[in-house]
Amino acid sequence: MHSPPAPILVFDIGGSHMAAGIFDLQSNTLGEIRNLRLLPGAESELFFATFESLVSITLPASSTLVGIAIAIPSPFDYEHGVSLMRHKFQSLYGFDLRRELSRRVGCSPDQIYFLNDAAASLIGEIRQGAARGAQRATGITLGTGVGSAFAVDGKIVLEGPGVPGGGEIWNLAYRSGTVEDYISTLAIQRTFEKITGIFLQVCQIASSTSHRQEAQQAFEQFGRELGNVLRQISVAFAPDRIVVGGGIARAADRFLVAAKAQLGDFQDRLFVSELFERAPLIGAGISWLNRNAAANMPTKREEL
Repeated sequence: MHSPPAPILVFDIGGSHMAAGIFDLQSNTLGEIRNLRLLPGAESELFFATFESLVSITLPASSTLVGIAIAIPSPFDYEHGVSLMRHKFQSLYGFDLRRELSRRVGCSPDQIYFLNDAAASLIGEIRQGAARGAQRATGITLGTGVGSAFAVDGKIVLEGPGVPGGGEIWNLAYRSGTVEDYISTLAIQRTFEKITGIFLQVCQIASSTSHRQEAQQAFEQFGRELGNVLRQISVAFAPDRIVVGGGIARAADRFLVAAKAQLGDFQDRLFVSELFERAPLIGAGISWLNRNAAANMPTKREEL
């Protein structure tokens, strides 16, 4: 009688937090999510201490840590586990995270896997969320920045017809700056501040839309810019499903109508995430499983 495979830990590292959960390799299900605050300017020691804390509060004491999958923003050398970020987590630049995490939490380095957070989110939505059944899917994560991923037949693609370099849209030239200047947390805050002279957190702006017209105007402007960008990239890629997730997507009722109005023929292909914060964690777990299956069964390789 064979014992079931041990679970792995999956992590999502964002602009203001670190989340973790147990991913069951038999059922492809995610357990309870644990979150700890982590600011993007955190020193390396705080980063690793937060990671260790999440391991200790997430993994049962009797369990052996056999694998880790980490969804983390770009720029990042995902193959070698080295951070190339300068705009956040600057203290980790050039750091070999795989080696350091292996040393600290006792997991074999070859069982620690990194992947792009937006790609992880789209994988999760394809397998268990709003992009199920899509042959061509675009995933957009809206938060501190804007993440993006493209998939064909369930597999993440970084190049090909209609796919921007590396699947990234945040740095594409747009209006007087880049896409991220107009589609991000800061974009909403700037618009609201320009109208009112007041700087608020996005959650505060969202909560005031019911009684403050300026707040709704800021979200509608955000929606128009989002829809315009999505139309431009969709004409080239022709997705049959576009999924928006991330923290800002929880306020989708404030901007979705404005976004769809810009999308033309693609408006019926725009959907809000079904999984939200679970998406990148589920995607990370599925990717870890497929990576190990591919290593053990090279003739039946499936890549994500």
